[in-house]
Amino acid sequence: MKLRTICLVLSLFLFGATSFAVDKVIYGRDDRVELYETSSRYLDWARSTAAMISKRKLTEMFKDNWQITGGTLKDRNICADERFTDQIAAASCSGFLVADDVMVTAGHCIQSMRDCKNSYWVFGFGIEDQGSEEYKTVNFSNIYSCVKIIATKLDNYSKNDFAVIQLDRRVTGREPLKVRKSGAIRKGERLVVIGHPTGLPTKVADGARVRDASNDVFFVANLDTFGGNSGSAVFNERTGLVEGILVRGENDYESHDYRSCQVPKQCSNSGCRGEDVTKITNIKELMDLLKRRRL
Repeated sequence: MKLRTICLVLSLFLFGATSFAVDKVIYGRDDRVELYETSSRYLDWARSTAAMISKRKLTEMFKDNWQITGGTLKDRNICADERFTDQIAAASCSGFLVADDVMVTAGHCIQSMRDCKNSYWVFGFGIEDQGSEEYKTVNFSNIYSCVKIIATKLDNYSKNDFAVIQLDRRVTGREPLKVRKSGAIRKGERLVVIGHPTGLPTKVADGARVRDASNDVFFVANLDTFGGNSGSAVFNERTGLVEGILVRGENDYESHDYRSCQVPKQCSNSGCRGEDVTKITNIKELMDLLKRRRL
């Protein structure tokens, strides 16, 4: 990443460093929506996605209910009239369930057991009813810990970027997502991404397409994603299968003319560099695990 990008990120967002190994951006119209605004199909997928949240941002309250804390986008100098600026931004990365006790995320999110031990994986950090503040609390039954790194890769040369982790117990009430196990996605396929842009509660964004699928390790798409989306599940809209993991992209925010605050960077649907998605079939350790468990 260029030095100016690193400086911009550090000045804007005081999350964990892992969430800002890469940046993302808006392509065309901003397609991000809340859980209560999305389809039942996408809502089912979202239930099996989780937020990686620092243990410092979760506080036990009463009867197994925990409070999620964190600054808002306005606190980080994002212009107040932009979307979602009053919401708590607590997540450092995103992830998704592929077996009853196995999660997948980006490699730059989980590089060591220290990364595992310093964060929880929280299901249900999302807004299910308009105006609801309930997303700020979560029952401990939806909070999980990483106890083992099954595989992790962060290769600057090949651009391979993924992590497969084991949780402290089986996830209940949520179905593991189905992933592509063979073949390859094609240019032009429609995509959906679900995760935590800039650490926000779960957002669903559709309307994207594959731009380039020629690389063996990753494909490029025009997904509306930000830092915090790292590790997000990227779905094939047609098949419902997870095609990959959101890992890299354009700069998130930029200065607004005549204003001292920042706004999301906007690109045309065919403009800018695009967002990079690690191909799920590229993760041999995951493919082997799913085969052993007959999933």
